[in-house]
Amino acid sequence: MATRKTSSDDPLAPLTLAVGQEDLLLDRAVQQVVAAARASDADTDVRDLTSDQLQPGTLAELTSPSLFAERKVVVVRNAQDLSADTIKDVKAYLDAPAEEITLVLLHAGGAKGKGLLDAARKAGAREVACPRTTKPAERLTFVRSEFRALGRSATPEACQALVDSIGSDLRELASAVSQLAADVEGTIDDAVVGRYYTGRAEASSFNVADRAVEGRTAEALEALRWSLSTGVAPVLITSALAQGVRAIGKLSSARGGRPADLARELGMPPWKIDRVRQQMRGWTPDGVATALRAVATADAGVKGGGDDPEYALEKAVVAIARAARSNR
Repeated sequence: MATRKTSSDDPLAPLTLAVGQEDLLLDRAVQQVVAAARASDADTDVRDLTSDQLQPGTLAELTSPSLFAERKVVVVRNAQDLSADTIKDVKAYLDAPAEEITLVLLHAGGAKGKGLLDAARKAGAREVACPRTTKPAERLTFVRSEFRALGRSATPEACQALVDSIGSDLRELASAVSQLAADVEGTIDDAVVGRYYTGRAEASSFNVADRAVEGRTAEALEALRWSLSTGVAPVLITSALAQGVRAIGKLSSARGGRPADLARELGMPPWKIDRVRQQMRGWTPDGVATALRAVATADAGVKGGGDDPEYALEKAVVAIARAARSNR
């Protein structure tokens, strides 16, 4: 068997601590360790346990010396939920880890079980961050990194279209990236994403907003009805409409300059500057004000201020699309 390395970046370090609540990233942290162990020893024994399966004394049994000195990976999920007695066992083990054994602790990272978290860090654990992605920008970064990891090129618009179409589930986003990378040759653009995920893309609240601020009334209404029929929450649509109109207003009042300079000034990615520039043709300051009032009215309507949220959204979409054509 290969001698264990001592690098903190080595998956075969005595202890790996995966911290966070994003299931996909936690699973990948485990898979990386298991793959490295089996590359070193194809007969590696993997024990994947939940917190309730690791009882007092269990860890000692799993890590006791073997007659054949086999490599072993012991995975403990939801380590923050371990009992007090079992945590004592784990802390004692950390003081004298066994040779040829890699312990992987998956911890949510909150206040619960913080003593174990601190002990693992003090013991020099190799730590892998697995934070839950809560912001669209984080999901966009994730998609870009997935394409890079596969050695594929995708345009910024394609990455955004994929996030808009798939939503917040990282597993589904990773699967979509993998499918596109396997099926499509050359650079992946938003047209390709549209062909693969047409139904989901049409159900996107941002697709409704894009069509509305471009003055394409019929297409915006069609996208709106599809979105509502597939379960998109009305409040998400009003939010997307608001973002679309505000972006028009911000860019129309900004000083001219390169997309990168405007991106820093307005807090938008450069590719979005280019998209909004195309969308803002035909808009006037009065049109932006009218559209914002329409969005505010719709927002009140979908949050209980009206009897028919769908009708409130339709009125807003029509008003925004008309405002987009006020200078044409």
